[in-house]
Amino acid sequence: MGKDNKWSIDQAHSEIGFRVRHLMISHVKGSFKNFDASIHTEGADFSTADIDLWIDADSISSGDKDRDNHLKADEFLDVEHHGQITFQSHTIGKADKEGNHTLWGDLTIKQTTKRISLNVHFGGLIVDPWGKERAGFTVTGVINRKDWGLEWNHIIAAGGWIVDDEVYIFCEMELTNMGVKVMDMELVPG
Repeated sequence: MGKDNKWSIDQAHSEIGFRVRHLMISHVKGSFKNFDASIHTEGADFSTADIDLWIDADSISSGDKDRDNHLKADEFLDVEHHGQITFQSHTIGKADKEGNHTLWGDLTIKQTTKRISLNVHFGGLIVDPWGKERAGFTVTGVINRKDWGLEWNHIIAAGGWIVDDEVYIFCEMELTNMGVKVMDMELVPG
């Protein structure tokens, strides 16, 4: 069977965000406002999904214009030369007893590609009031920003760094089936 079932991201009900420690005492959160994906499955079985995700690096928003401009500069994302962040899936693991899956794939930032694993929780499947099948997912993970050449930092007088190396990724994804089929992925009651 071919991967003939296409899903689209419902932009109004989806988010790609991040959180990083600042001054080792608090966290700064941000998100990317522009993103899209090509998602194909065999039938409606998400364990077979091929996912190609694109993020507009210039759409980063942390709630502070000066910080956003710094994040867009060459010391971090260098959006002038590397305008896109991509993720390409490889494997989706079976559900554990809590309904969590592991998603492995390649994350590319600033032309550096690294294999990462993400935690995926299947939130459920419904048919909306307009007759479209929808699926919800929460995706989380941790990356080390230095693996992608995001090196900027300064030591603070009290010890530690201005920005932690670990970046927490969180995504809420609501997908719409462009056909109408029944999903086969396991949902473990919580």
